[in-house]
Amino acid sequence: MDPKERLAGALDLAGKVALVTGASAGIGAAVVEALVDAGASVVLADIDAAGLERTAGVLPADRVASIVTDVADSVAMQAAVDLARTRFGGLDIAVLNAGIEGKVANIADYPLETFDRVMAVNLRGVFLGLKQCGPAIAARGGGSIVLMSSVAGVQGTPGFSAYTASKHAVVGLMKCAALELAPQGIRVNTVNPGPIETRMMRSIEDGLSPGEGEAVHQGLAGTIPLKRYGTSAEVARLTLFLVSEAGAYCTGGLYLVDGGMTAGRAVA
Repeated sequence: MDPKERLAGALDLAGKVALVTGASAGIGAAVVEALVDAGASVVLADIDAAGLERTAGVLPADRVASIVTDVADSVAMQAAVDLARTRFGGLDIAVLNAGIEGKVANIADYPLETFDRVMAVNLRGVFLGLKQCGPAIAARGGGSIVLMSSVAGVQGTPGFSAYTASKHAVVGLMKCAALELAPQGIRVNTVNPGPIETRMMRSIEDGLSPGEGEAVHQGLAGTIPLKRYGTSAEVARLTLFLVSEAGAYCTGGLYLVDGGMTAGRAVA
């Protein structure tokens, strides 16, 4: 068999069912597209109803289902898992991608309500996803879970305390879950993107220097060894590898997709 055909077979997700949170735009939407292209049926979960409609509207109707979901709400997350069962027969893959950036502010000035909301979405949402997706995936004989962390999960940056703390904590959850779920045939990893061309980065750029976002973009890109931001599709391709048989021996790992941004720095 041709080596390319062997690799394509390892990436084939035909018959698999996935749940993606934060699926309405950006990295989440790109992950959904990659999973559908690989043959999976996908439940799209997001708090943004209009965004879900846009994303699902360009995909095969028989292969996707959408549900408005606040990932920090246990009942809402369980409903998303239940939809995977009722619509597609079960769950094999979860990509827990939903996240918010919060504000750019030093700890002394950081609004407590914003800190709590960042933790609710970025950390509690991932915890609930693991708690509720794990048993559903185990019932199908095992599978894969990817948690979307960040380069902020391996390094600190002034002004990003809530986001950084949440993304470090996601790495900790991954390590615990990988050990707990391995006996059930479930692999758990984090994907840790650097700056990606998304709405979130536009918000962060403006937060760093209001009204000067483009200058911040150029300056930050210049510090990255590859001299550019990444794309959502590049993050999605790494995610696809990890949830497919191509990544069958990968669990408990932290996978950077950052253009070399953290090269030479200590990684947790």
